[in-house]
Amino acid sequence: MIAESFDYAAPSTLEEAFQLLHELGDEAKILAGGHSLIPMMKLRFAAPTHLIDINNIPGLAHIKEENGHLCIGALTRESDLEESDIITSRYQIFTDASKLIADPQVRNFGTIGGNIAHGDAANDHPAVMIAMNAEVEITNQEGKRTVGIDDFFYGFYMTAVQHGEILTEIRIPIPKGKFGTAYYKSERKVGDYAAAGVAVMVELDADGTCVNAGIGLTNVNPLPMRAARSQEALIGTKLNDEDIAKAAKFASEDCNPTTDLRGDEDYKRHLVKVITKRMLKQAISRAQ
Repeated sequence: MIAESFDYAAPSTLEEAFQLLHELGDEAKILAGGHSLIPMMKLRFAAPTHLIDINNIPGLAHIKEENGHLCIGALTRESDLEESDIITSRYQIFTDASKLIADPQVRNFGTIGGNIAHGDAANDHPAVMIAMNAEVEITNQEGKRTVGIDDFFYGFYMTAVQHGEILTEIRIPIPKGKFGTAYYKSERKVGDYAAAGVAVMVELDADGTCVNAGIGLTNVNPLPMRAARSQEALIGTKLNDEDIAKAAKFASEDCNPTTDLRGDEDYKRHLVKVITKRMLKQAISRAQ
């Protein structure tokens, strides 16, 4: 279908964007990569009368380590994550996820901020951010505020970003010890939404004991989900096969998948168990 008509603006500063949001009210939407918003507009699931394109605003696309955090600007493209030396050498979970998102054409323009701000549990980066214990910087006319990822998603397509605000940066605390990360999703075909996906981070001390763990689940819960019981089961263990199997079992039991064209509930729970085991083993291997 074709989207309903709309007005278009491309501010060159955040201040201009905030002024437009203030003047245009609730009918205005922020446009970053557009690969979540535009399809919804074509299907008439969204019908904003104004689009505010923030791609001309400088300073919102970067990947850097700073003050104990990995900092990723909201306008960073998926393809930037694939090509970044910092990401590919230390934070492979982002490369894992980006390579599974749609196709190269989408990844060349789709943004990590838009992926998260859309608030869709079927998107890949929300689970990654949960596993990495991210915090999100949100900016408005009065200044900036930071929201932990567990408080960021609170409803269907609903996030902590309110009208008049823009997601500007994602910050990942850099683990202090040895750590490894991994992400995978099962999909019917390349570029499809996940039947189920699992993001994992494990941090080890000098003798190989797990001191921190993060597990996020994709598209098996109404909201992006943290597998909290699985994480707790790993901390303090040597991450042997029994420990991994226990965590995978908890993840499959605690998720809330629904039957659809991608599979029934039992099948998706089985996928969560299998993928959790594989991603934990891959993350442990990368940590070592």
